[in-house]
Amino acid sequence: MLKTKAVVLVSLVWLTTLVAQASRAASLPDFTELVEDSSPAVVNISTVQATESERSSALGQFGAPDSEDIPEIFRHFFRNLPDMEPRPKRTPQSLGSGFIISEDGYVLTNNHVVQGAERVLVRLNDRRELEAEIVGTDERSDVALLKIEAEDLPVVKIGKARDLRVGEWVLAIGSPFGFDHTVTAGIVSAKERALANETYVPFIQTDVAINPGNSGGPLFNLDGEVVGINSQIYTRSGGFMGLSFAIPIDVAMDVADQLKSQGHVSRGWLGVIIQEVNRDLAESFGLDKPAGALVAKVLPDSPAQAAGLLEGDVITSFNGRSIALSSDLPHLVGRVKPGTEAKMDVIRDGERTTINVEVGLLPEDGQAVGGEPQVKPATLNRLGLKVEPLSDSYREKWNVRSGVVVSEVADGAGARAGVVAGDVITMLNGSQIESVQQFADVVDALPEDRSVPMRIVRRGSPLFIPLKLVQQ
Repeated sequence: MLKTKAVVLVSLVWLTTLVAQASRAASLPDFTELVEDSSPAVVNISTVQATESERSSALGQFGAPDSEDIPEIFRHFFRNLPDMEPRPKRTPQSLGSGFIISEDGYVLTNNHVVQGAERVLVRLNDRRELEAEIVGTDERSDVALLKIEAEDLPVVKIGKARDLRVGEWVLAIGSPFGFDHTVTAGIVSAKERALANETYVPFIQTDVAINPGNSGGPLFNLDGEVVGINSQIYTRSGGFMGLSFAIPIDVAMDVADQLKSQGHVSRGWLGVIIQEVNRDLAESFGLDKPAGALVAKVLPDSPAQAAGLLEGDVITSFNGRSIALSSDLPHLVGRVKPGTEAKMDVIRDGERTTINVEVGLLPEDGQAVGGEPQVKPATLNRLGLKVEPLSDSYREKWNVRSGVVVSEVADGAGARAGVVAGDVITMLNGSQIESVQQFADVVDALPEDRSVPMRIVRRGSPLFIPLKLVQQ
């Protein structure tokens, strides 16, 4: 009897395990049909670079690390040759991936895949190799549009990146290390990520395994639609570490349409230099929470200046879209057609206001950019700072109109706030600083035990910092 019960118990455990495994298997997505349908439209891209020295140098930058002491950095990932030595002949080298977006041969990939190339070769799923024309490239978004001469080509389905949800499954197809049509899968880790030096792209972050050679390849959702172009990784070793970034397909297709129609990309422009609002700055500006884009500088002759935007304003929304991080603003403005009127919600002196601005055209390089009576330097003040009048050389060198120059920093509120000698103080607690005497008057009137904003210009870069006088 006991033996029979034991057998029944083991059988129940075995059945429970099978049911649990089957349930887990049923909950995981099946990518086979998606891959079969989409792979024919994914291509391998190789190029002949302009010079051997350039190719060798680039390999040294993006190839295998020379030592273990490599910092965490963002990297484009397209070089896939393990050796660093220059070769005697300039043969096509496998650099990255791409995908076909039209039956007549338009192909999307990354700008860095084809940058500096003399020739671009596209290898199709059926093993044909066709030379491609570079229709146009856009370095700011890292998107390139190619054209091959062919008809009735397989094409991908284009989705909407804005409909992606964090946690949903996505799949990449590409040529890591030259292995064509390699499939990797993962989930969306985050949306609208801002990366260093990548102002105009709200990246999709995933944990899909991405490696050298995946650059320019498509990122699919479970409906088989392309939602992004795999572009960068965050790495210490140069390889996959679970942090991969893709350009949203909405951004890429807008760029591709402009490259196709006019050969270049036009972006909206406000003409401001902005910074993040941290907790201390939020307190100093009287904000409920640290959010928005703090205007550190309004560029002369810019749309922002024409609209009446001021340094010290905090932009909290743009055309109805909330600005949580300062990095949210550039890509929202950049996607607005130049000449279009937009609305901004701004907090100024603790009060909310709405400003209408006619968005301008972003300059090609992404930038747009009578002496004060001589007075003796002030002695150390309540902040522990000694300041001097702003000289003509400082005005010209750092492009500042008014302010005072910090000549000495002692222990005190200024030092705690991070002020250093050579900083130009242009604004304090909402007052524009015009002279040494006026600065002294503003300092004398500062409240204690409350953060106030101070605007400085450090080596040409404007910056707001929170300043707090502690009651003695």
